[in-house]
Amino acid sequence: MSYSLFVKKDIDGFFGLAIDNLVQLILIVSFCKTLCGMPDELVFGVILPGAAISILLGNLFYSWQARRLAIKTKRNDVTALPYGINTVSLFAFIFFIMFPVYEDTGDPYMVWKVGMIACFFSGVIEMLGALIGESLRRITPRAALLSTLAGIAITFISMDFAFKIFEKPIIALFPLAFILIQYFSKVRFPLGLPGGLIAIGVGTGLAWVLGYMDSGSIVNKDGVFHFSPPHFSGGGMIDLVQSKYILQYISIIIPMGVFNVVGSLQNLESAEAAGDKYSTFSSLLTNGIGSVVASIFGSCFPTTIYIGHPGWKAIGARTGYSILNGIFVTLICLSGLITVILNVVPLEAGIGILLWIGIVIVAQAFQETPKHHAMAVAIGLFPAIAAWGLLMVESTLRSAGTTLFILGKDAFANNLAIHGMISLERGFIFTSMILASISVFLIERKFLIACIWSLGAALLSYIGIIHAYELTPNGVVSVFGCGVANEFSIGYCSFAIVFIAMYFYMRGNDGELNSKKSKNL
Repeated sequence: MSYSLFVKKDIDGFFGLAIDNLVQLILIVSFCKTLCGMPDELVFGVILPGAAISILLGNLFYSWQARRLAIKTKRNDVTALPYGINTVSLFAFIFFIMFPVYEDTGDPYMVWKVGMIACFFSGVIEMLGALIGESLRRITPRAALLSTLAGIAITFISMDFAFKIFEKPIIALFPLAFILIQYFSKVRFPLGLPGGLIAIGVGTGLAWVLGYMDSGSIVNKDGVFHFSPPHFSGGGMIDLVQSKYILQYISIIIPMGVFNVVGSLQNLESAEAAGDKYSTFSSLLTNGIGSVVASIFGSCFPTTIYIGHPGWKAIGARTGYSILNGIFVTLICLSGLITVILNVVPLEAGIGILLWIGIVIVAQAFQETPKHHAMAVAIGLFPAIAAWGLLMVESTLRSAGTTLFILGKDAFANNLAIHGMISLERGFIFTSMILASISVFLIERKFLIACIWSLGAALLSYIGIIHAYELTPNGVVSVFGCGVANEFSIGYCSFAIVFIAMYFYMRGNDGELNSKKSKNL
């Protein structure tokens, strides 16, 4: 059996994954320059090249890993794990670490160094997570792992891109039609052209013909042709390891590192449910190494296994799409062509592929878990929906020139339980897993295990990993310490009490029933 390095469907996978990565890179450029005051030479000359080297190495590894699995299992349908910059960490590091440091110091180079250290420690935590990752997967029900991903997919991926599509229907719906035909109907287009390629070509043509694009902005001061090779920048971190800023923000860095570990475990479970079982240890270790490499070459943003493997697999992508993505990201980061590309190809032309990815992940959560666990999957969606809802509220308030901090958490008391929304949003990836896991074990009548999960939730609440928060001028931030979310800790303990009582009650009933059966015999 032959194992081709590239197949035609890798082109579709490449376009989707490349657009996803491109969005993250654009956010980095925008946030670093506007919020952190970083000059072009730092953003384009150091941070992006540092990100490029980690993305390239990671994509090459996961492509090799997939090819190795294909040869080992004698299958030619193995799909590489998608990989790129971690979106959640990007926002957390910018708004809760780097921006506050810039406001305090006004020094963009200090901000950059603090960001590098945060990225470095996040990578170390991910590497340590590789040691216990497989154990965590074994004790967590599949419904809990896939439900969390489904919640993220339906909100932060599908809804976000659906809004963008319907914001510009003239140039977005026509390309979307080709994508839906390709992936829903499995129709082969003339000449075997990939649906994603056709969609991007059609969308780009429409955008230019209808005047949505500006030819004068193709080359501008933000998108200039130059070559900036990655270079070692780790020396800039050494002097700041014991900085007050690192100690001040370690409460954000550690939970984000743990968050990345759990997210990667969920993506690995999703890949296994789709038919590709990868080593937890090597995958998580590479994840962590990628973030560490990014930091020592000047990037402030961790890399991770991306959500979406089942979608890329359904598209037909195999190993080549990962290689193409790594090469593409490297070229645009080292050459400064990021904004040039966006000024030529509108995002609306290709985001239908990402909408499809979100749809596949949500469907998988229900299809690849036992049918009677569907309610557990459903309950696990709520925390992610709360997180997305809070993002919408905060974005709307900022656009109106105010914030939750200014209004206070009781501003929506009459029509929106904002306190509950924020509480459910804090640490939502853990809360989703916990609620779904408890639900699975209740469905299975394993009350003792449900009790143990409830006690775990009580502990996480007590120390602030979930539910604890504080309103600040910079937004909602987590609060860590002993007893910071006592109400929730007590609530989860009440869960545990009820479940353990039910465990003994059912045990007694089972014993009585068995006794009666013995007498009858």
